[in-house]
Amino acid sequence: MKVVATIEARMTSSRLPGKVMMPVLGKPMLYYLVERLKSVQSIDEIVLATTLNKTDDKLIEFAISENISYFRGSEDDVMLRVVEAADSVGADIVVEITGDCPIIDPQIVEQTILMYMANNVDYVSNGHIRSYPDGMDTQVFALNILKKSLSMTDELLDHEHVTLHIRDNPKLFTKINFIAPPELNWPELGLTLDERHDYNLLKIIIEHFSQKSILFSCLDVVRFLRNRPDLVAINNNVHRKGDS
Repeated sequence: MKVVATIEARMTSSRLPGKVMMPVLGKPMLYYLVERLKSVQSIDEIVLATTLNKTDDKLIEFAISENISYFRGSEDDVMLRVVEAADSVGADIVVEITGDCPIIDPQIVEQTILMYMANNVDYVSNGHIRSYPDGMDTQVFALNILKKSLSMTDELLDHEHVTLHIRDNPKLFTKINFIAPPELNWPELGLTLDERHDYNLLKIIIEHFSQKSILFSCLDVVRFLRNRPDLVAINNNVHRKGDS
């Protein structure tokens, strides 16, 4: 069973264009995400799932420089893009990650994969029921399950949000919601890269921990920020997609 992490990324983000290539310590944000996924034991391959837009040529150059696979597909039909990207490298199991999670915790990703492997379900996620900080989001499913979902819906929202159809149809697809342990339960904390304020906070976090290692954990970040309400306030007012 080949386990493949897909990273959805493009340069034309509406709120913060080019965000995944914004620099911290001389490296793009996407570098930190890729390095963290490379350290996940259960992942066999990483594929960058980007678009055919000319602006995304820069992402292809990055993928080549980091020695990871890449695939170019539809900008709007992200569901199809992920299916084709995973298919292009012969994936059996997909670990779906979005490019706006640069400090995702490798241990949390590994635990989500192991949760999927240990249970006979179609889908495991730690983000559908929010408990972890935003930015730790990991979804795991078999490629053939996503292909089945793809064949069953023509809704634009389903095709924009890769697993929405799976999540909205519990009678068709079985799932497990992976809930954070008490020490990591901080769903209001934004560690995802949506807007400039997020970049400002993430830059501080990466610079703080990278003096020792870029593979710092979510628990490291939580402990750091629990004592720094001034830093938490930096992106407190950012409105997340999906928020009411």
